[in-house]
Amino acid sequence: MRLIRLGLAAALLLIAGGPATAWDAPPTTPPGKPPDKPQRIVSLNLCADELLLRLVGPERVAAVTWLARDPRASSVAALAARVPVNHGMAEEILPLNPDLIVAGRYTTRVAVGLLTRLDAPLLELDVPQSVAGVAEQIRGLARAVGEPERGEALVADLLSRLDALPPAPPGPRPTAVVLRPNGFVAGSGSLVDELLSRAGLENMADRLPLGSQGALPLEAIILGGADVLIVDAAPDAPPSLAGALLHHPALKALKRQVRTLSLPTRLWTCPGPQIAEAAERLAAARQAVP
Repeated sequence: MRLIRLGLAAALLLIAGGPATAWDAPPTTPPGKPPDKPQRIVSLNLCADELLLRLVGPERVAAVTWLARDPRASSVAALAARVPVNHGMAEEILPLNPDLIVAGRYTTRVAVGLLTRLDAPLLELDVPQSVAGVAEQIRGLARAVGEPERGEALVADLLSRLDALPPAPPGPRPTAVVLRPNGFVAGSGSLVDELLSRAGLENMADRLPLGSQGALPLEAIILGGADVLIVDAAPDAPPSLAGALLHHPALKALKRQVRTLSLPTRLWTCPGPQIAEAAERLAAARQAVP
């Protein structure tokens, strides 16, 4: 088995252009004394990119995904500009000699599978479905990179901003529906559902025709009669077939009748500290409802 692993590693190094050169070799440490913290961390997932770049300095990050540099998708584009990038392929990662690789549970599965077979130092992040889950994931990654105090600071700031949201007035709450590319909506039991509740809005996805999970026809959204329509897209988002629904003439007509909030995907696609800003924008939309 070890021969097979070595053979796979050698093949990947040949694809990548040979073994690691001096400029990308790991920092040397005294014999018998490993570094106290990971010094060459690689991320294979945008959400991991965002947390890592908030927890450690760029000198300890060997690479993040290329998506981290796109300000339309990333909340840490400026920080990501200071570190190398990868495209989620194992042959890019091994020559970097990482001492920690952070991946997502549902992304870059081919690379993760190969890195696992090679016994690479791998940590996979799940997708939290609550604010408590987000806080725990931040703390867990902070411990893994040797920065528990920074992790606690991020969690404290997130929770304090959420606690500072204006309280919902008594009486029925305004109803809201989140419309995502391809007609997907956010149902109950999700992180988005909790953010809506904290902002003083009632998620009406469960009351929509045909249910609240998966993609719904635009007619179901229109007939739902929400007080607030939240479009999960930024005005400068690149064109795509998945996003074409968000520009449908019927939806444009609906926007003239109900309060509409375009929320950039970078604020709540990933479960990190930036969700506080998403909640603050949702609360402001709720206050604007007559």
